[in-house]
Formats: sequence, C-alpha cells, structure tokens
Amino acid sequence: MSFNHFDDQGRAIMVDVSGKQPTLRTATAAATVAMKPETLADLLAGRTTKGDVLGVARLAGIAAAKKTPELIPLSHPLAIHHAAVDFETEPETGTITVKATVRAFERTGVEMEAMTSAAVAALTIYDMCKGADKGITIGDICLLFKEGGKSGTWQREEPA
Repeated sequence: MSFNHFDDQGRAIMVDVSGKQPTLRTATAAATVAMKPETLADLLAGRTTKGDVLGVARLAGIAAAKKTPELIPLSHPLAIHHAAVDFETEPETGTITVKATVRAFERTGVEMEAMTSAAVAALTIYDMCKGADKGITIGDICLLFKEGGKSGTWQREEPA
C-alpha cells in the first residue's frame, strides 16, 4: 500500500489533482455521542439552558465542512455545493448518531469534509450539554458512504 501524501524524499505534500477531471462527489460520515438517557430526554424536550442544541450542532457541522482545509493541513480547498447534518436519537440508551453528507463537483473527494462535519457537530453537542452531563463521550467517527471519482462508490458494511 502506498500513501500519496509524501514525495520521494518522504516529505509531506498536498496531492496534485490538477490532472483529474471534476466529477460529482458525495460522502456521508457519522459520529456517535453517548450521554445519560435523562440528558438526552432533556435535550429532546427543549429543557437545556443553552437552547436548540441540535440546531446549533447542525450549523456547526455545516460550517465545519467548509472549514476543513483550515483544520486538515493537506486537504484541498473545495467548492462545496451541499452540506447537511442530521441526527438519529436513541432515548433509551442516550445515544445520538450524527450523520453528515457533503457534495461537490470537484477533482477530489469530500470524505474529509463529511467526517469533519460529523465530528464538529458531535463536539458541539458535547459543548452545549457538558454542564448537565460530564460523562458524555464521542466516538465511532467514520465514513459511511462515498461516491464519485476514479474509485467509484464505497459503502460501509454494517456489522452482522
């Protein structure tokens, strides 16, 4: 396996994508936020002191997708055409699954933008709820789906 973010002397480089043709690229990523079930119940009922937690997290995730090249040094600045963040909640377990989808017509994929979006949305949920629940955890940040470009379509297989 080779890693293309290094030159022949082993120095970090931004991959040259100038010779590639732009194609429609889509990626969906997820992150999991685990909290006490009562914390999630308060969040869903609007009983938090910081307001609309999921609304703010959605906006933070969308903004993060656009800021990815400022956070991940070798990622390319992209003209993002679509970014969306959605949430699946499991009140019994206190779990929120953040799902972020990013789309662009570009020469390189949008996987990092989707993963950054999901991660920052999850961090925002933590930030807005930490006063009520110090034990919140964030995990399972992963790519769920990508489409476009030379490598085509990839989808994460669900565990059996």
